[in-house]
Amino acid sequence: MQIYVVGGAVRDEMLGLPVQDRDYVVVGASPAEMIKNGFRPVGRDFPVFLHPQTHEEYALARTERKTAPGYHGFTFHAAPDVTLEQDLQRRDLTINAMARDDAGRLIDPHHGAEDLSRGVLRHVSPAFAEDPVRILRVARFAARFGFTVAPETQALMVQMVQAGEVDALVAERVWQELAKGLMERTPSTLFAVLRDCGALARVLPQLDALYEESRAEEALTALDAVAEHRDPLDVRFAALLRVLEPEAVEALCAKLRAPAACRDLALLAARHANAIADAASLDTDELMSLLDGVDAWRRPERVTALMQAALAGIAGGDHVQRFLRGAHEAVLAVNAGAIARTCTTADEIKSAVAEARRAALDDYLKNVSK
Repeated sequence: MQIYVVGGAVRDEMLGLPVQDRDYVVVGASPAEMIKNGFRPVGRDFPVFLHPQTHEEYALARTERKTAPGYHGFTFHAAPDVTLEQDLQRRDLTINAMARDDAGRLIDPHHGAEDLSRGVLRHVSPAFAEDPVRILRVARFAARFGFTVAPETQALMVQMVQAGEVDALVAERVWQELAKGLMERTPSTLFAVLRDCGALARVLPQLDALYEESRAEEALTALDAVAEHRDPLDVRFAALLRVLEPEAVEALCAKLRAPAACRDLALLAARHANAIADAASLDTDELMSLLDGVDAWRRPERVTALMQAALAGIAGGDHVQRFLRGAHEAVLAVNAGAIARTCTTADEIKSAVAEARRAALDDYLKNVSK
């Protein structure tokens, strides 16, 4: 039995990045031997085991063969006679097809170290074309590392799109890769890569349309701005989609089966981003209408996230955000409970609370204008 560290852990270590997880490949062992040594089997499709002490994943070396369209259509073969080189051959990119043995020696049959030093994303073999998820992964790695796509890999991705491979991707897998890509250092790069190979029009047609309408730059600038601010996923998603019509946001979220928190914030951004950007020029009634529209009373914690998404990348956005934050705090200071105790009907309570909030907002605007 021989054990190797493989994939991302080797890559990130060579880049001087923190290693979050270590994956291991085991050569020359059977499932029975792994269990005998205390490993716990967890793999559903192929033999993967958890180490009895560290609980890290150890997978038996395997090969795979394409049997159907899409990314589900594979059969796997894991046996003691499968070599490390055969296991590395099935991986997506050369920078992910490196391994280290227990003595620290690098095994790099596909020259991943060279591509890593040059900042190039290059596929390992023609088998790359068998899994359309790999197109999304290439785009994500480009966004993470700022690497370029090798010309031959770019050409292969174009062929895959034209062959309809990406059409077999299911919503959950697209969202999974998109969510990871949005959290990378320069997420706009992800969309540029997908656009260049034609995949964006297939998997995210509403975003692809922005390029045709010359609105992509605004969306991607906003996205990179919130990424630089290290905002969470829902804010990044909303910043990206704020230039879309609400109907397009709903359609895209339905297609992706996006989580409710991401969908709801994106819809609010699409509906109210323009008003938020112009907030400093609104009068009391217009600001009240805006705060009502974003449900600022019941969901006050969401207002900050919405402002970040709506104002990212806009000149003077920090000033507008301070102004709106002050307005929001002024109306939240109104004690709705105390007012309710002075009223007898629900309509009276609603009217009195609204009037108190309007008065507080009016006072705030007068003080700001001084």
